[in-house]
Amino acid sequence: MIFTRWSAKLPQRRTARPGRTARPAPAPPGGQQPPAARAAAAEPPPGGAVPAARAEASGPTAPDGDVPPAAESTAAAAGPQGAAAPPTVDALSVHDILGTIPALVAVVYGPEHRLAYVNAAYATVFGPRPAGRTAREALPELDELGLLPLMDQVLRSGRPRTVKSRRIRAGAARARDTYYTFTCTPIEVAASGPAPDPEVACVAPHKGVLVFGAEVTDQIESAERLRASEARQRAAAVTLQRSLLPQELEQPDDLRVAATYRPGGTEAAVGGDWYDVITLGGGRTALVIGDVMGRGVRAAAVMGQLRTAVRAYARLDLPPHEVLQLLDGLAAEIDASQIATCVYAVHDPNEGRLVYASAGHLPILVRDADGTVHRAAEPTGPPLGTGGWLHTSGTVPLGPGAAAVLYTDGLVERRDKDIDHGVEALAAAFAGADDAPAVVCDRLLRSMGITDAHDDDVAILVVQHPERTGHDAELFHNAVLELHGGTEAAPRARAFASGVLASWRFAPELHDLGVLAASELVANSLQHGTPPMRLRLRRTDRRLIVEVTDGDDHLPRRRTAEPADEAGRGISIVATIASNWGSRRTPDGGKAVWCEFALPSP
Repeated sequence: MIFTRWSAKLPQRRTARPGRTARPAPAPPGGQQPPAARAAAAEPPPGGAVPAARAEASGPTAPDGDVPPAAESTAAAAGPQGAAAPPTVDALSVHDILGTIPALVAVVYGPEHRLAYVNAAYATVFGPRPAGRTAREALPELDELGLLPLMDQVLRSGRPRTVKSRRIRAGAARARDTYYTFTCTPIEVAASGPAPDPEVACVAPHKGVLVFGAEVTDQIESAERLRASEARQRAAAVTLQRSLLPQELEQPDDLRVAATYRPGGTEAAVGGDWYDVITLGGGRTALVIGDVMGRGVRAAAVMGQLRTAVRAYARLDLPPHEVLQLLDGLAAEIDASQIATCVYAVHDPNEGRLVYASAGHLPILVRDADGTVHRAAEPTGPPLGTGGWLHTSGTVPLGPGAAAVLYTDGLVERRDKDIDHGVEALAAAFAGADDAPAVVCDRLLRSMGITDAHDDDVAILVVQHPERTGHDAELFHNAVLELHGGTEAAPRARAFASGVLASWRFAPELHDLGVLAASELVANSLQHGTPPMRLRLRRTDRRLIVEVTDGDDHLPRRRTAEPADEAGRGISIVATIASNWGSRRTPDGGKAVWCEFALPSP
């Protein structure tokens, strides 16, 4: 609040020149003339003089015949309709104005900030204060609020300063804590006569400071309620998001995996990042990571629907680009205004590689056994939900000793740097991270500077294909037999399976079941498939896998054979004796049919 000194400039007295007629006085804003002017206007002006000029002449005159300044000022203030001039602020008392303001007002002067005045509102909150004392003595509350250094700055610079939302604790005069915003404004305190104490009397103009405190308790409480509501909503969104993510990752036989999700800071709404690990059967594993654009519960809900759809499509054992093609159409149906990025990759331990497809997502980083890190950057299509695009699959090696990391943009994107710079920094950190997958996740978060205050969600999925040595190597075996058709193919397959399973020292019951499954799958391939054919037996530490591939792409279906049928029972027999079975099309245009047997716990 700035005090302005008001002043009225009196009109200059003029002497009419000979031969010229005096101009009428300007009309006042009220539009009425004073009585003297009306009386003068009632008489016909002699000599053709202007009535307003005659009205001035009819008033009191100075000895030399000129119009007195006061009369001239009165005439100037009169209007054409004779209205009285409105009051001005000159007649208002600053003391009375400040006394009626509900805000806190204190006026101090001099370098020691001696107290000159506090209004009634200030005295109500803090009690009466003695005038003439220094602010440190008379106004200790300002010292507690940290305003005294601010008042020094205002006095030196001559510029106002403001501090917001200072809390005044509850006391005898206050039932609760209150908040005030204080503004310190430089003013000039004029001489006002002797003070009670001659040593502190303000006998000459001094530079001072007006302290104005406006209560903002309601605003602060409203802001706190809003923050509490936002915190509850964010907690609900985070809970929803975490409930939609895997509670426990599936652990494939041939891979070691770990993942982590870190929501954005406390001021940021939760996003739509997700990840998943899906065992497809036959030793193959699907790895998924994605990010729904946007924030809040809506993004988390869309993420949950997409993750569920991915798991359903994965059960079809389709190539990665076909899975993304299906997701693209579904994302548009879920919410046309939402788009999402996603990477879907499949690891096949028999081939030692990742087959993947990307929908606008950041590249997978792969670290080879020698520590070299490279990007799986191609091919990349547009995000899910955009439509009109045919996705394609790419391949990257992931053999024993290699590792890969899938991540969302919150890990590498920064406002002041290009995203490629973040990907390069992540590659450098990943090159030296050869610990367990869970440790690698934490190490990457620290290396990329991700803290609780980070403003974006982060999801990381780390995959390792370990090299098997020693005892572990004895638990993983692979045997393949090429079949060229003919009547001798089935006996050869049974003999091969029997010999391999015996060498792997399986129990007799499991040995017989494995030979029976191999025989039925080979017989089915011989009857319905085309060459080339291959029988693969694979043992892990947890299961026995029997797989037959051929050149025909028609997938078998389990059906119920009639009593008179001579065929149609092979797949039913396999499905009955095995723990799991399935089929898929292969990239070369053929198919693979497999089954699994769970190994007993050691």
